[in-house]
Amino acid sequence: MAMALVPLDELQVTEPGPPGKEHTLPALHPDRKEERCFLPYKSPPESGSPAEAEEFLEHAKFITEDLEWLLALPHDKFWCQVVFDESLQRCLDSYLHHAPRGLDLAAPASSPAVVAAQRGVHRAVFLAFLRMATHKESKENFITPAVFGEIIYENFLFDIPKILDLCVLFGKGNSQLLHKMIDNIFTQQPSYYIDLDETVPTVLQVFDTILDKCGLYCEGATAMEPMKLSSHKQPTAMTMSQQDLVDLVLYLCDSTTTIHAFLDIFPAACSSFHSHGFLGRLSSFYESAVPDLEKALRKRNFDDKRVQEDLWKRLSHSCREIVEMAHLLLHHTCLQPILEGGENTQTFAEELLLLFTSFLPEKRFLSDYDEQFPIADDISLLQQALPVMDETRTSYLLQGVQSAWDSVGRRSRHRGAAARAEGAASASSGLELQEARPPQGAEATPDAPGKGNNVSEAEQESLLSCIRDLLPDLGEGFLLACLREYNYSSELVINNILEGRLTPGLDRMDRAAPRPVKEELPDVLDVRSNVFDDDEFDVFRRDQVDMSRVWKGRRKGENAREMLNDKQHIAEQKARYLAYETVVDEVVLEPGEDGEAYDPNYDDEYDDTYDESQVGANDLDGDSLLSRRPFTVPQILRKVNKPELEEEGEDDEEEETLQNNVNRDQFVQDPALLRERAEARRAAMHQRRGFRPEPRPSNVVGQPKGQGQKQETVLDRRKKEAAKGRGANHNRRNMADRKRNKGMIPS
Repeated sequence: MAMALVPLDELQVTEPGPPGKEHTLPALHPDRKEERCFLPYKSPPESGSPAEAEEFLEHAKFITEDLEWLLALPHDKFWCQVVFDESLQRCLDSYLHHAPRGLDLAAPASSPAVVAAQRGVHRAVFLAFLRMATHKESKENFITPAVFGEIIYENFLFDIPKILDLCVLFGKGNSQLLHKMIDNIFTQQPSYYIDLDETVPTVLQVFDTILDKCGLYCEGATAMEPMKLSSHKQPTAMTMSQQDLVDLVLYLCDSTTTIHAFLDIFPAACSSFHSHGFLGRLSSFYESAVPDLEKALRKRNFDDKRVQEDLWKRLSHSCREIVEMAHLLLHHTCLQPILEGGENTQTFAEELLLLFTSFLPEKRFLSDYDEQFPIADDISLLQQALPVMDETRTSYLLQGVQSAWDSVGRRSRHRGAAARAEGAASASSGLELQEARPPQGAEATPDAPGKGNNVSEAEQESLLSCIRDLLPDLGEGFLLACLREYNYSSELVINNILEGRLTPGLDRMDRAAPRPVKEELPDVLDVRSNVFDDDEFDVFRRDQVDMSRVWKGRRKGENAREMLNDKQHIAEQKARYLAYETVVDEVVLEPGEDGEAYDPNYDDEYDDTYDESQVGANDLDGDSLLSRRPFTVPQILRKVNKPELEEEGEDDEEEETLQNNVNRDQFVQDPALLRERAEARRAAMHQRRGFRPEPRPSNVVGQPKGQGQKQETVLDRRKKEAAKGRGANHNRRNMADRKRNKGMIPS
């Protein structure tokens, strides 16, 4: 039986048949499979029952022995068993489904024998998958690569869910072997890349499911489907049952751990995830779900505190995994090509800056990401790789990161690196960064936070009292400047003061300088301005208010009719207008010498030469009486002797309006103006009587092609397209059916 240098898929073997007869079969044939039943896997018992532990040990022993027997088979027999034995595949799949993950709590009473048995099954399963992913074991034992890819793909020996479980179960300590194994699978069968691309939307659906269970909704362009009308009835993390909350956190932890393990072991998959907008979905999910789940775990009352601690540990682990996933995607899709110095370096740098900018609205995610992977370091790498950078964008990005830290109420541990990166960006553009300087002449260093620190007044007082207990002779103003200079570290301040290693700016300060006096803000009531200031009900400026004039609701003893019949306000209004009426003084005439009456106030020496010319009488000045409109008493307040009847009618009103508007100096009015007024009257009459003007004729022809069409032509064409189905040939069948039903057309 020669097997040298012949691939397994082409190998023919001679098998013994009936007595005295032999027959030749392909090496991969169902008849060459050994009859053996592989048991499905069961997870270790959670309770410390001796009976359950003994049952698990016996079960694990059978599985381990069967897998060791499988691994000991020769190359051709091994592949016959793998391809044609369904019980083997059920055994391996059951282990991937039910094996405990890294964060699963071990049973409190697990014996060393149970742990050793579980470790033995774990090792045997991994070796079986490793041999299944190897198409060439030696020079004599190998499978043609193309046939190998077809075998594992068509027989479902590997698929994307299995690969994800392999990464999360065996990734710790075996990452290099797993990477070679998965890389060989994807290399020999590129169809797995297509399956991965189709799997990513399902992975994204996991985050949408968690948001839906929490009563949240992913809005904007990252949402995969519109919000359901019944979504407002969904329970939240605070109102759902305790078991549902436990299941939700476990689901989140398992999902994030699995995805992170896969991306970490097989970085080539990052491009598929990145092409589906995975980063944007990841950051928005983190910003929406994580604070809600943290609040629920903190404020809800759990029956068992150990469960609460375990859930908090799992949620924290999930947060770290999400942040690391985002870093893996950024590193392998943007940063790595930039560091390698490829052709499209500028394009990758632009994409990286766009992704960082898209994180700015997600304050919590951005601060947690910057805590593990400082964005300032990535910006510094970009500046080294690409000297020509937009410094305005990088400065804006770094300021946005600092704003995210401020909004979550924490201080960045990488503030110095961010300041140095921002300073480098400004220096490369020839602009000096104007840093905020501490008061009293102290100079700020790049590592000093300056005014951007989020140190509360209580913390400042605590730090000051701690330092003044050791150094009571120093002023509070000097100590505050030292704290700002050394990032609010009391140990550094005390050490540098005692050893005399202060910065030059602090060394020049007066060590007895008092704390700067804060300007007290004026009282709000002193600067407020209101139309009701100083009235009889201004309680801010009056100690006593006449409460008899204040009532709530309708006053007792009054009804609506008496209130409506009360016309006192009209009398008050009349008196107010009468006070403004012009009173003409009577002129008293006395008899003169010639017997005629004359005015004693008249001066005969008055020069009346220019009285008739009225020089300057019509000038428009502020004091002229002609420039002011004469006072007119309202018609309702005039004293009318006779009631005058007003004629009603549209024609009379129009004639009166026309007569009032006619210019007396014109001999004949402008005909165009008359036609315009007639058209306005006609339009008003049509509007009152509900008359509809004739519709505008339709114009669907329009102008020649290429010259553009008017808005009226576009609208007419749209109306014709929408209405042409009501008649003509488009409705011929319906009308024929209608006539046939009435007997007009013989059937």
